[in-house]
Formats: sequence, C-alpha cells, structure tokens
Amino acid sequence: MQKFLLVTGILLLAFSCKDGASKDDSFLLDATGKINDVSVVVDNELWSGNVGEAIRYVLTIPVFGLPQDEPSFNINQIPPQVFSGFVTKNRTVLKIETGKAPAISFDTNVYAKPQRVITVSGNTNLEIIELINKNASQIINTFRDIELAHKQQQIRKALFKTEAIQDQLKLDIDFTTAYRIAKNEDDFFWIRRDIETGSLNIMLYELPHDAIKRNDSTGIINQIIKIRDSIGEKHIMGPVEGSYMNTENAYTPFNTEIVLDNKPTLETKGMWDVENAVMAGPFINYAIEDKENNRWLIAEGFVFAPSVEKRDFVFELEAIIKSIKIQ
Repeated sequence: MQKFLLVTGILLLAFSCKDGASKDDSFLLDATGKINDVSVVVDNELWSGNVGEAIRYVLTIPVFGLPQDEPSFNINQIPPQVFSGFVTKNRTVLKIETGKAPAISFDTNVYAKPQRVITVSGNTNLEIIELINKNASQIINTFRDIELAHKQQQIRKALFKTEAIQDQLKLDIDFTTAYRIAKNEDDFFWIRRDIETGSLNIMLYELPHDAIKRNDSTGIINQIIKIRDSIGEKHIMGPVEGSYMNTENAYTPFNTEIVLDNKPTLETKGMWDVENAVMAGPFINYAIEDKENNRWLIAEGFVFAPSVEKRDFVFELEAIIKSIKIQ
C-alpha cells in the first residue's frame, strides 16, 4: 500500500510539473541579448516579402530626437526551424505563425526570464500585416519596457551613493559608480560619465510650481526651452570663454506627457548646442510635477558623442531618470 501511494504521489507531481511549466518560471534560464536587440522568428520567404517589410517598418522606426536616424531596435531574423535551444533565450522575441486564426499574444517568460514574447498569427499575409500595424505602438512599448527594466537592473549592480542628492532634492535616483557629480551648487546637480568619444550627462534641479504653466503644447515647449537655456547659461559652460549650452533652434523639440513615479511629467526631446562653440547632441528633459512639495523637479539627460551612434547612450540616461523616486 505504501509503495502504491509513493508511486501515485510521484506521478501526480510529474503531471503537476508538466501542467504548470508555462506558469512557473523558477526553472527557466536567464534571458540574454544586447540592449534593444529583437529576435524575429519568421520564415525566410515571409521575411523577404511584405510581412518582413511590415515588421521592419515597425521595429526600425527612427528614434525621435537624435541627430541622425537610428532604429528603435536592431533585428535578428531567425527561421522557425532553427529557433531552439540557446537561440530562444533572447529577452525580446517576435514570432510569426502562419496557417492559424488571426491573433496576437503578449507573453512573459516563455523560454527564459525575464522575457517578452509577442506572437502574431494569421491565415494570410494580409491578416498578419494588419495585426502588426494595428498593434505597432503596443509592440514597441512592450519591448521598450522590458529593455528599460533590464538596463535599470544592470545599473543597480554598482550604485553611486547619492546622499547629497537625497538630502538636497528629496529624491532617490539610481546611477552607477562610473558617473561622478561634476557640480553641486544652489541645489543644482550636474552628473556626468566620461566615455571614449565624449560624455553622458544628467542635470537635476527644482523649480517653484508656478514656474511652468500648463497651456497649449507649443507654450509648454517654449517654457521648457526658456528654462533649460537659462540653466545652461548659468551652469553648463562651453570650451571657450563666453560659451554655454542652449537649445538648437533649427531642430523643433517634441513634447508629450507621461507618468513618472506616479506623477504627471512633461517629456521633451530635442537637440542642444553650445553658444559660440561647435558642440551639439541630443537631450531628454523631464519636468515632474511634484504637487506635494509645491515644485517641479527637472531631470535632464544630454549626450556629447560626436561621430558615433547615440541611441543606446540616450537610452541609458532615460533608464536612470526613470528610476527617480521622490521622497
């Protein structure tokens, strides 16, 4: 009897593990892959046709706010017959399946963890293309969110001690020990990391709540530009006497509203340059409305990296800024 119960228990455990394999990710290997690289699992014939064109159009749409066109994601196309083993472990996977009813699914931790797998299926190429186009924004945002989370996880492995920022600006922010505080005066922080081709930079400061007045989008952009130019003239000096950072007038900034740390936030992307000097690059500016403390908290990242691609540098600064938690 005891032997029978033991065998029965083992069988029940085996079936339980089998049924729950897709739900329990504790046995999954860690996901791999470079930042902003997407594995696209699709037949070679589809990839070379209009389905491939639709995928490339969505995933390689240029990132706004960079001086040269750079794709949102790098793509690695993989035929279904070789999509197995280590190849399945990329953090971001887009699968195309034919001969099925039209559908799209957004799944988590299918082959590895953390991972997002988006599967698009259809009986015809047109059905697949329509689903890709209809869900383009959700596809992009799904992959961006997991990449941002992964970047923030990497950053947290070697955190800079930010007691001065916590004390003066009443916020927590995660950046690595590769950065340093280049300036700390009048509750203004300039944080920077030197790279081979230039530097990555973050500015943190606060403004009274009446410093930015909500109106039409053009008015908000003009206010943000006026504020950042005054800050640049005061705090960010250029390489020659009388030079300072301001906003590049030839490149119209883009503004939208997001939520950061559960607070309404004005996100502005554009180009900066230096008055009286030949220097320029992209910036991302976040004005966080902190009503509890009757202020706007401004967090801006800007990149100086001439002659190299800048997408991943801006992405790093975005990941740092979006780690902000106001005390």
